Amino acid sequence: MDPVAKEEFRWKFYLLALQMNAIVFIVALTLMAAWIAPEPFRIPLILFLIVLAAYLSISFYRKYNATKSWLDEHTDKEKPQ
Repeated sequence: MDPVAKEEFRWKFYLLALQMNAIVFIVALTLMAAWIAPEPFRIPLILFLIVLAAYLSISFYRKYNATKSWLDEHTDKEKPQ
């Protein structure tokens, strides 16, 4: 893999890792909101966080598959000896 492709992959990986961490954080916030949020805001806040986590999860899945296919195209096909 050439240096430009390695750098591009590094950035793709960083963005995927950041997005995955955001999803985990939002799920944790959802659980905390279930116990700590004031009663009138609890249900709307939980629903908003669930929708946000679902949207980010779908986006992550699509980007992950695109990055995986990009990596398959840009890796060397030679067998190491």
